[in-house]
Amino acid sequence: MKRVLAFSGVIAATGLLASGLAAPAQASGDVATKPLASTGIAAKNIVGYWYAEHSANLIGATPYNVETTVPAKHVSTGGPAADTKPGVVPAIGDEKKTTAKSKNVNLPKTTGKVFFVASDDKPHWCTATSVQSAYKNLVATAGHCVYDTESNKATMDYWVFVPGYYQGKTPFGIYVGKQAFTHYDYDVYEDADRDYAFVTVYNGLKAPHDGVPYGDDKPKPTVTGGEGWENVGSWQEVTKEVYDQYKGWDTFIGDIHAVKDNKGDWHYFVWKFVDAGALGANVGGQGLAYNQKIGKPVFVFGYPSGSHPDGNYAYSGKTLKWSYGKTFAATAPSIKGEELVGVKSSFTGEGSLGSAWLVNYNNSRRLGYLNGVTIAVADRDGNKRIDTSLSPYFDGELYGVYSAAKNLWSGSIA
Repeated sequence: MKRVLAFSGVIAATGLLASGLAAPAQASGDVATKPLASTGIAAKNIVGYWYAEHSANLIGATPYNVETTVPAKHVSTGGPAADTKPGVVPAIGDEKKTTAKSKNVNLPKTTGKVFFVASDDKPHWCTATSVQSAYKNLVATAGHCVYDTESNKATMDYWVFVPGYYQGKTPFGIYVGKQAFTHYDYDVYEDADRDYAFVTVYNGLKAPHDGVPYGDDKPKPTVTGGEGWENVGSWQEVTKEVYDQYKGWDTFIGDIHAVKDNKGDWHYFVWKFVDAGALGANVGGQGLAYNQKIGKPVFVFGYPSGSHPDGNYAYSGKTLKWSYGKTFAATAPSIKGEELVGVKSSFTGEGSLGSAWLVNYNNSRRLGYLNGVTIAVADRDGNKRIDTSLSPYFDGELYGVYSAAKNLWSGSIA
């Protein structure tokens, strides 16, 4: 039996968890994977880079704009096709479906911004979303918001996900990327039909003392003689060996301190972050739908920014926005996109890259099924206004990439 949700008079059917679905297709040898931060010290250094100087790099980051606005066509025949029967993965907390009706669209907590340093050595951002996984630690976005197609480097540097980001604020913490996964055809051939990526992330980190940033403005620990120290606050005493490890990363971190006690003995400290816990435990995680029929209505959630071709700036990129429409088959040959899907949307491309396309969005639970990620936008009618967002078609090969990432543990770096 199908259940129905209403949004501002628009009706969306919710019957994805129907019985009789085939077992998900698996990719064999089609998955490419790369490490983003292999050690806890490296991950903390990455957080330090974004928190440094009162979060200057977060605030100063600009939307990523690589192959964003492209020519695209609506395909009336042919186009992408399912390679097995339709399949779904339920969202975190939505394993038992509920029904709800609402006239308003409640924005999902799962969506946020991914920040990284690109080949120009400058900080940039895209949109991304948390998705269901065994350890509640998985993020989905466009492939070229993770894999660097502009240089010979494999992946972007200093890659983090910040759900709910706003003007330097990290309300749920910063989640450092640990391992990136994409399709072999995107990693090797930059095939837009496979322009998607899944990233496992460590537990989030929050700066203590209500977000006191890295730098010299942190209160310093003072040490007395005898058995302990005073005024340590969120500093943690460590061995000289650990201190020296951190000292090697101090260009960005600035989070170490050495001080003598009144007996002349040295004590070594590192600044402690607060472990914010697993991503999905804090913001939830969307489900996943693949091999779905084209023509389904989807909500697109993202942070559009930049201007239309006529110079009109409709979006600032500062707040999460949504659009709604039915998908259709599309092509964009300039980016090797022969089997894409499109949706009518005025989202401008800068910033909206990686936006989440959710089918069967439950407005009360703010959960649905990820069925696309924006990889480019287009002005199809030639009036110098963006009118279309484009995504790869989510098929069994995408599920194979997801399957390679969904069961990997990452853990805490606090």
